[in-house]
Amino acid sequence: MKVSKEDVANKILAYLNRSISLEQIVDWAEGMICEAEYDEKDFGLIRDILGHLGLADVKEFGLSWDDCYNYLSRLGYQVKVTVH
Repeated sequence: MKVSKEDVANKILAYLNRSISLEQIVDWAEGMICEAEYDEKDFGLIRDILGHLGLADVKEFGLSWDDCYNYLSRLGYQVKVTVH
């Protein structure tokens, strides 16, 4: 499976919107680190973010709103929160 920046961003958004749990995003990230292919131009960025997401269930690392904001920004997205 090939993982793109958009795939990573969509998983982060799913987590923020409570569509998936912390455990699910960690499992997904760990699986993608082991099994996925990446676009060569985005390899370092995707691999770095997946590495952090894969450790998010460790108390010392966690996954904060600021972490998600920074990951999305690094992936090229402008983050804006709206409440409905």
